[in-house]
Amino acid sequence: MNDGRMTKEGIRIHDPQDFKGMLAAGQITAQILDEVGPLVQPGVTTAELDDFIRRRVEELGTVSATIGYRGYQHASCISVNHVVCHGIPSEKILRDGDILNIDVTVILDGWFGDSSRMYVAGKANRKAERLIKVTHDSLMKGIEAVRPGATFGDIGHAIQSYAEGFGMSVVRDFCGHGLGRTFHAPPNVLHYGRSGKGPVIEEGMFFTIEPMINLGRPETKVLADDWTAVTRDKSLSAQFEHSIGVTADGCEIFTLSPGGVFYPNLAE
Repeated sequence: MNDGRMTKEGIRIHDPQDFKGMLAAGQITAQILDEVGPLVQPGVTTAELDDFIRRRVEELGTVSATIGYRGYQHASCISVNHVVCHGIPSEKILRDGDILNIDVTVILDGWFGDSSRMYVAGKANRKAERLIKVTHDSLMKGIEAVRPGATFGDIGHAIQSYAEGFGMSVVRDFCGHGLGRTFHAPPNVLHYGRSGKGPVIEEGMFFTIEPMINLGRPETKVLADDWTAVTRDKSLSAQFEHSIGVTADGCEIFTLSPGGVFYPNLAE
């Protein structure tokens, strides 16, 4: 691997030792997401969840990447029901059956660990459970497509074909992104597309895959707060996100759950 090289698309190729820094940051993010899970209950506010996350970010010796980012003042984004992404923590009280995505990014020794996953307050209905499962599996289908020589279109095609096979839609207004020692960098990782299209994937690339899948149509709109994105048809939306690094024969997932609870236990 060539040290510090950039592709013609401006995608950084990282050194082998950089994987350790990304894994350390990613594991702290994943630990926090593990720890917040039991707190997601009916009657809890999203602000209370964010307060816990803010405290754990500091206690674990990291810095929140979102506090102060473009004026944002919270340690997480919490997106409930028809909120697609960038939901702002508030005094909103969770109700039984609410589904929510919690997105956390920390900085450790200059490396960014970025991940999100779905949670359920109480018990979700069958449609919501199905949406969560398909969204999770769509992410994993996208990750399975990652290997040197494949293209970013292969990732998008794997996600899109899987989700649409269940009659669901892929959000097109938001995408995954490169990261490393910066929060957002090339490439834009689209969650839809055609096989064989887009930049070629190379060993040493770091990026997120974070599909947003809707039960209804894919269109979104951003509310007056300039952050919160919702489905235009008010259908439920779900999202899962991992940060990964491309290896010689596939990829390493930096944000695997230490407790094995990345996917919620919907049977409870």
